[in-house]
Amino acid sequence: MGSATTQALAATTSALNTATVDDLSIARELFVAARTLGESSQLSGALSAWGVPGQARAKVAEQVFAALQPTARSLVTAAVAERWSSTSDLISGIEELAIRAAALGAPRVDVEQELFEVSRVVADNPDLELALGSRLGDAAAKGALVARILDGRASEATTLIVSELVQQPRERRVRALLSRALRLVADQRGRTVASVHVAQPLDAAQLERLRSGLSQRYGSDVALNVVVDPKVVGGVRVEIGDDVIDATVSSRLNDLRQRLAG
Repeated sequence: MGSATTQALAATTSALNTATVDDLSIARELFVAARTLGESSQLSGALSAWGVPGQARAKVAEQVFAALQPTARSLVTAAVAERWSSTSDLISGIEELAIRAAALGAPRVDVEQELFEVSRVVADNPDLELALGSRLGDAAAKGALVARILDGRASEATTLIVSELVQQPRERRVRALLSRALRLVADQRGRTVASVHVAQPLDAAQLERLRSGLSQRYGSDVALNVVVDPKVVGGVRVEIGDDVIDATVSSRLNDLRQRLAG
């Protein structure tokens, strides 16, 4: 990610945090804007051109997205007025705004956990992952498939995020899309996401001790996504961003094998 995009993301996220987002309507319209840009290289190129002043680009965006409600339109124009390192970064930036807006629009829903569960379902079903990630598949059909699968199993916010992302993958794998969305939702809510791999399910007390310890270590609330994997044998493996805390029996056995072989 270039420095221009980093600054642009900070500015647009700040703009979102000062906006009033009471439901999912803002997220829906931001996804529409991201999709519109993704489907038109001419439009997205014009709105991200460094040779055109930001105010001029914002004025064009105001006209193109005049049908959006005022809050969504102002967020899109604010994003367009920023400098982005690339055209794809502009599209991803507006998509990020949409995901964050969905988190704000459904404050009582555990969207992080639902996205994690969806990611696990996709990982366990290669045919489903292929259907959702195929470049040849119809975008609307993918969205409809997500709606059918998640009907009664996930919230409206989660269904919206997943449905929109699979319709505009832009060369990205489905699981990567879901992982990014999960991190963004957690970040918007001031949390850090930890993937916890264990051989057997942890009880409530164990989960709370782990969550509390990690929260103290990282200085923020930590959301735990637990993966039960018999290959772990025993102990626990925790992944937080680029950090890995591996206290599993399988890891110690591997270390022992390497020492014996060496």
